[in-house]
Amino acid sequence: MTRLNPRTVAAATLAAGALAVSALPAQAANEYGDAPSYQDFRASTYVDSDAQYIVNGDEPVATDGRLRQFYDQMVGDRHTGRQVEDGLIVNRVNGQDDRWSASQVGNLTYCVSTKFGSDHSRMVTAMASGAGQWEAASSAVDFVHVPAQDASCNTRNNNVLFSVEPVNSSSYIARAFFPSSPKRSRNVLVDDSIWTSGSWTPSNIVAHELGHTLGFRHEHTRPESGTCFEDNNWRPLTPYDSASIMHYPQCNGSSDDLSMTETDRAGARALYGS
Repeated sequence: MTRLNPRTVAAATLAAGALAVSALPAQAANEYGDAPSYQDFRASTYVDSDAQYIVNGDEPVATDGRLRQFYDQMVGDRHTGRQVEDGLIVNRVNGQDDRWSASQVGNLTYCVSTKFGSDHSRMVTAMASGAGQWEAASSAVDFVHVPAQDASCNTRNNNVLFSVEPVNSSSYIARAFFPSSPKRSRNVLVDDSIWTSGSWTPSNIVAHELGHTLGFRHEHTRPESGTCFEDNNWRPLTPYDSASIMHYPQCNGSSDDLSMTETDRAGARALYGS
């Protein structure tokens, strides 16, 4: 989730580390015409405390090779004008839905780092509330907090599927991962600005990020949004929903509080069952 005032209508840029190509200054011509070179794009992309590139506002990319793939897909799609013609959309990797297996989605274990200090209990509550929104949408989904692992809560802890950790970031409020992410990248990082984000409640911010952990993409990458395009690596699960919890309000969204819609719930059931 990008660090933006929820009531501010942004231009094409999503965050300091996730600049849309159209918002970057024109550079020397390359294979994509007037788009910036990959070197310029990489230099302007935010790198977080886990040494991962952050794209699309709150999505981590672990290596230079994967960042190059992201750049080629995003700039190539913008250059050729390709669009998917046809609520909620699921990430695609190598032509397949990026989702958990039926057995794993019912046991999404996590820890909440004690490094949150005095905010630890608040973070535990926000996680439970955010997770509960997806669990209510699909009975197949079950996020399971393992308190015994909170004191050693990081990506190296193999007793949980993912970790929830604090971060000091000027680029985003929180960021997450996709099911296809390797274990070293499976964490939800949360800046303390989550407690002061106005109409974006901690529960809804967490639910947005947990949507990514289930495989859901930003709704505003769909052509109907008209802005904030990311790429075409997704499959539609529902009709377009400008009020989706996965749609940034500042990207022509119609809701400013990141609340979950019935279309979001239908999309979760379409991917994981009811």
